[in-house]
Amino acid sequence: MSRSRKPEWLRTQAPSGQEYVEIKQTLKEHDLHTVCEEANCPNLGECWSEDGTTEDGGTATFMIMGDNCSRSCGFCDVQTGDLEPLDPKEPEKVGSAVAEIGLDYVVLTSVDRDDLDDQGAGHFADTIRAIKRREPDTLVEVLIPDFQGEKRLLDKIIDANPDVIAHNVETVERLQEWVRDPRAGYWQSINVLEYVDQVSDIHTKTSIMLGLGEYDHEVYQALTDLREANVDIVTFGQYLRPSAPNLPVEEYVHPHVFETWRQVAEEELGFLYCASGPMVRSSYKAGELFVEALLREGRDIEDARATARGD
Repeated sequence: MSRSRKPEWLRTQAPSGQEYVEIKQTLKEHDLHTVCEEANCPNLGECWSEDGTTEDGGTATFMIMGDNCSRSCGFCDVQTGDLEPLDPKEPEKVGSAVAEIGLDYVVLTSVDRDDLDDQGAGHFADTIRAIKRREPDTLVEVLIPDFQGEKRLLDKIIDANPDVIAHNVETVERLQEWVRDPRAGYWQSINVLEYVDQVSDIHTKTSIMLGLGEYDHEVYQALTDLREANVDIVTFGQYLRPSAPNLPVEEYVHPHVFETWRQVAEEELGFLYCASGPMVRSSYKAGELFVEALLREGRDIEDARATARGD
């Protein structure tokens, strides 16, 4: 498929509906950011409308530690620089918003904050705990920076006991230098995920973008490397150029190819689940798919919530 025009399967739903309006208002009242808005996620219309919520209460992705990043990745539309001090009230603001919206599954992500002594790990952990204090049954997924691979900082996240720790490798090994900030790295990211698996029972997750010029054998190798690190969950999505300064799209990948990678990941390599499709992003239907995966494992969802409470 030529990269000169978008195919019909990449059409998105415009934001609408009462649920969208209410979430938008709650976020504004608490002065909070979401990655949905800051990164121009193509699924915002679906996820923030009534049709995009789950039966039990829905999922939202909060972006903490500001809306400017210390890194500059070629694929990302989040602004770089002009870093401000962290808001010490933000963890409680997020906890209040989660309770007010009534979410059963929360995804927390952040910008990179290499400028801070602990790169924001403590702030991340405080936010996890604030959510669990207010809503102990809520399942929490965190999509974390690499914290430059520092285990003492990863331990802060692990000790806060989220249900899923995600960190994205983003692309295949060959394209890392072109796609990501020089401070990031393929093996650094995989080592972060492997460390979480080695010292905890927390599920691990990562995401790969297609359409950046990768070859099939490189994608397969990435999947193999991730499984060897005992990563539980992987997602695939189409890279979409968010703005002119960002990297160009090399290929619009057909949905059939995404389905093939889902089958390879789940059926051949044994990932717990693989969400794969042109419009899939790391947190797309994260709660719904995670709960379904737990049920396939034979775990009762109430047992999972008990684990979330620390019972």
